[in-house]
Amino acid sequence: MKIKFAGAAGEVTGSKHLITFNNKKILLDCGMFQGKRKESDEKNRTFQFDPKEVDCVILSHAHMDHSGDLPILVKQGFKGSIFCTHATRDVCNYMLCDSAFIQEKETEWLIKHKKFTDHEIPEPLYTMKDAEKTLKLFQSIDYEQSFVVEDGVVASFYDAGHILGSSLIHLVLYDKKTKKHLRLCFTGDLGRRGLPLLRDPQPIPEAEILISECTYGNRLHPALNTIEHDLSIVINEVCKKGGKLIIPAFALERAQEIVYHLNILRSKDLIPSIPMYVDSPLAGNITEVFRSHPECFDQKTFEEFLQHGDNPFGFSDLKYTRDVEESKSLNEKRGPMIIISASGMCEHGRILHHLKNNIESEKNTVLIVGYQAEHTLGRKLVKGQKQVNILGDSYRVKASVYVMDAFSAHADRSDLLDYIGRVKGVKKIFLVHGEQIQLNAFSSALAENCYKDVYIPKYGEEIEIPFE
Repeated sequence: MKIKFAGAAGEVTGSKHLITFNNKKILLDCGMFQGKRKESDEKNRTFQFDPKEVDCVILSHAHMDHSGDLPILVKQGFKGSIFCTHATRDVCNYMLCDSAFIQEKETEWLIKHKKFTDHEIPEPLYTMKDAEKTLKLFQSIDYEQSFVVEDGVVASFYDAGHILGSSLIHLVLYDKKTKKHLRLCFTGDLGRRGLPLLRDPQPIPEAEILISECTYGNRLHPALNTIEHDLSIVINEVCKKGGKLIIPAFALERAQEIVYHLNILRSKDLIPSIPMYVDSPLAGNITEVFRSHPECFDQKTFEEFLQHGDNPFGFSDLKYTRDVEESKSLNEKRGPMIIISASGMCEHGRILHHLKNNIESEKNTVLIVGYQAEHTLGRKLVKGQKQVNILGDSYRVKASVYVMDAFSAHADRSDLLDYIGRVKGVKKIFLVHGEQIQLNAFSSALAENCYKDVYIPKYGEEIEIPFE
């Protein structure tokens, strides 16, 4: 068996890991790289393998850095099945089409404003037609249900507790020549125990080979029970100033989590009754997918909301905006108010317009509640940059910028060590999906916990794994 680390190796985004076994090629994830525009465009259009030779894809979850390059894979000749959980399929129905729509609109804007040279006429990475063609290849499977991927390869999904439908991928590979089995697990993105809404990460069967993310391999998150206290402080400060609280949030999971906490804060009268908006059509659609998959929710959510017929994602002060004019009208409204909008890293979508219109006022606050990749606008705000470019123009950052790491849906170092420590039979660990400082630190942490064979693969590196 060979593993080629074709993305998220020595970096966080663009997850792609190609397994070659019995002359078959199985791709774990096909994610979009996010970062500097030119570098991202090149990496997303160019694969470390021939898409026509890939036999199937097994998708861990619907986040764009794990699923966003699927339409490009199809556009370049892939015709196999894309296996995932039911909820992941339903979320991707919206995520991939939304991504295609954004790319088409951005390309139109670049052409209209002549933001290109004669030798570099822009075109979208993929179109709506490419996304729709891709979605026809999806095959969804229950959690914990074994299914044959290729001859000699059986797979199972286990709940990763990261986002709706997220999974750890467990593979059992059988070598007919040696008559030996090899078990491999890919964590995808591992969630935290005790996150609101979703179930905790499930235990997996034994695995000799583990491909593990380590986004926060050198960090410990603040306790989850601090979220509502800290969020209420930020909201009450904004209300005193009469300003707007702008929250860039991923339309998938983070937007729903924030709404869930706002619902609880309002029900306990810990924050004033003020207008709150989820200004993202995608977030609205994803929220409906959440409501259609109660099997993914944890017991607490069932007891607090579902068993009473209550909606965790709706309350009197909250409104989901849909059309562009309704979104634009928020700029004319006076605070205090809360606007939750996508994208979460402030790279695309309606959040850019809200930042443009509000970032130069000291009355307003920007609340960062998720991971911000290197070179993104969100990362620049986190770093405290006082001058930023938004939609081609320069703006002074006068609004307050707060960061709440407790919202993270990624396991931190303690969570990762605890989870890996419970997996039986691990002989070799590959660390992916982390910046170099996190990779190195977590490798050292594993060594301190008596894991002797830990390796950090390089981008494009292929490694052969013997059946022993």
